[in-house]
Amino acid sequence: MIHIHSAAVLGAGTMGAQIAAHLANAGLPVLLLDLDRDTAAEGLRRATKLSPDPFFTRDTARLISLGGFDTDLPRLAESDWIIEAVIERLDIKQALMSRVEPHRSPESIVSSNTSGIPIADIAAGRSDTFLKYWLGTHFFNPPRYLPLLEVIPTSDTSPGVVEAIRRFGSHSLGKGVVLAKDTPSFIANRIGLYGVMRVLELLADGQFTIEEIDAMSGPVVGRPKSATFRTMDIAGIDILSHVASTLNERLETEEERSAFARPELVGALVERGWVGEKAGQGFYKKERGPDGTRILTLEPATMVYRERRSPRLTSLDAAQTIHDLPERLRTLFLGEDRVAEFLRATLGQTLIYAARVTPEIAHSINDVDRAMRWGYGWALGPFELWDAIGVDDVLDACAVDDLPELVRELKSQTTSTDGTVSARRFRAGSLPPLATDVSILAQAKEAHPVVKRNPGASLVDLGDGVLAVEFHSKMNAIGGDTVEMLTAGVAEAERNFEALVVGNESAAFSAGANLVLVLLEAQEENWDEIDLMVQSFQSAVIGLRYAQVPVVVAPAGLTLGGGCEVVLHADSVQAAAETYMGQVEVGVGLIPAGGGTKELLVRSIGQQPSTIKDQLPFVRQAFDLIGFGKVSTSALDAKRLGLLRPSDRITMNRDRLLADAKGLALELTHAGYHAPLAPMVSVGGDSVRAALELGVHIAWRGGHISDHDALIGRKLARILSGGELPHHTSVSEQYLLDLEREAFLSLCGEPKTLERIAYTLKTGKTLRN
Repeated sequence: MIHIHSAAVLGAGTMGAQIAAHLANAGLPVLLLDLDRDTAAEGLRRATKLSPDPFFTRDTARLISLGGFDTDLPRLAESDWIIEAVIERLDIKQALMSRVEPHRSPESIVSSNTSGIPIADIAAGRSDTFLKYWLGTHFFNPPRYLPLLEVIPTSDTSPGVVEAIRRFGSHSLGKGVVLAKDTPSFIANRIGLYGVMRVLELLADGQFTIEEIDAMSGPVVGRPKSATFRTMDIAGIDILSHVASTLNERLETEEERSAFARPELVGALVERGWVGEKAGQGFYKKERGPDGTRILTLEPATMVYRERRSPRLTSLDAAQTIHDLPERLRTLFLGEDRVAEFLRATLGQTLIYAARVTPEIAHSINDVDRAMRWGYGWALGPFELWDAIGVDDVLDACAVDDLPELVRELKSQTTSTDGTVSARRFRAGSLPPLATDVSILAQAKEAHPVVKRNPGASLVDLGDGVLAVEFHSKMNAIGGDTVEMLTAGVAEAERNFEALVVGNESAAFSAGANLVLVLLEAQEENWDEIDLMVQSFQSAVIGLRYAQVPVVVAPAGLTLGGGCEVVLHADSVQAAAETYMGQVEVGVGLIPAGGGTKELLVRSIGQQPSTIKDQLPFVRQAFDLIGFGKVSTSALDAKRLGLLRPSDRITMNRDRLLADAKGLALELTHAGYHAPLAPMVSVGGDSVRAALELGVHIAWRGGHISDHDALIGRKLARILSGGELPHHTSVSEQYLLDLEREAFLSLCGEPKTLERIAYTLKTGKTLRN
């Protein structure tokens, strides 16, 4: 079996440096080479300035060493995987491979990150041994955040090499790996760019505005919020132009080449240097003025930027009430208005094209659907969309005469000998998971009846004696239903299971407590109700900590407020690499009252060496973490902040998170798990409180915080120092939980807190009043 423990990246441009960064995120030592060491250093420096950040933490970059082709090619012998990411010119890539071959170790894998040059052509002239370890590995930009990795073997590539890259890409890099054929632009760009070209045709005809198109090609049809033109600005219009030109040059038939002819508008933008976000303007432009930043929209006919216009598309507004995506798409696609016309001319044509080219570019329709999900952020891939809208309905609506081969085969399979037609679908069910350890929650619900369910959460039997609590409210906000199911999950696991996992397969683990409920009760001055809500949540998270079975929490994505408090009280954590975790309650005028303040104090004090008597520096860590509402930029960053423990584990592949959490829970069970004893917590008393309050006062006097921030800071200082205690002593967890609850209730009675909550609920932003 081939193992990958080190890597080298050739080329420190935008993609090369970011690929090196993500390899370092996975813990690999990486050699980053360019023409010379200075050029490589400049490439790495640019990568550290990018937003979003390609690195999990600043320290991650220390795993990258630098060098130049002029002096350091012999160091390639130390690398298990060598990735070429230089300029997209065949002659330059071929020349570089001829220089690489003498220096690579005999069993090192060599691959190219080209987005369109034939993989076999780049390695022309290399030895049989080299070709055995040669393939394409096409990362999508930005490599840290976009899951897709297209792996393109040649006829000479060893199956063991393909399997090694597939396994490493999936498990260690967190990638969704798809095998593609060695054809122009492979799978995702071939299909995705075809759809973009159809959209640009309609824009050029003046039928729709940029704002209208983005409204019709965004979340309402299962696409990212950046939709079409914002996505192009982010990716770079120059990159779009290059990929289109490559397809226009390399495709075989004139008809297909013309489908990728560069639009005049794209050419004009590239010539002006208006290539998107990196240039400050593209289809949209950011303009800073005395009143702040505003976003302007390009008017293609005049090439002048204008004020943005809100689109008025009645059917689109109506469709927002249809929560089921397939039903919503079908309704819009088969309508009789401008939205339907747009979707049939763009999405419909893209589905037909995907069916036409799939046998040429991919090994299965599953690979095509996965590629578009992972590379372009589609909620449903092309063949899922065929099935959602209806195969015959797509054909009728788009008036298709020349049927793609896959459609002809489908029609023949679904038409019986007597001429009757069954419902035509490319699949009998949904897109199947790649493996048994992927998306196990969905598989478990198909295999076993749900143990218990309410609107906020469910109890799901994961098999092998492991029970799961799955959150499924909007943004997985924690309300009474969720708290009830956490408590029920512990009781059920103690009775009938060996371990409990808390997690879900949503984008966000939990955005925090249900603030709507808090606001409503506070406005009605129902203080007993709020007190009961807080007590119930405290009881639920403490129940997780002292359950008689091991509890593993599996956060991913947003893990804020109450969601963070659930994580803090796990026996162990299996976190997705992309976990954005923090106690952000101060932003809405509150403090963490679900055990979060108590637990961060316990963890901070736990770092205090016995030789150091001054508790203040360690308490201040917890104070700053809560007071500044710090949120981790990754799971690794959460460890740096102290929100995760050094022993907590990280899963790179989000789709494998719950399988890893289940495995960890079983490990704890088999090791002979015993519930921990409740600790006594050391608190500093008056001296620590006075020091913390002095810091709050100085910040207030300096104008850095508002009066209300100062009030919250004093309440937080009181909890972290142990209340009104005159000196250092030890207190129980329940004592600190009572202080939390008292502070939370008093802040709910503050008008400025209610203003903050209302503002956040309305805008999604923080009000500093």
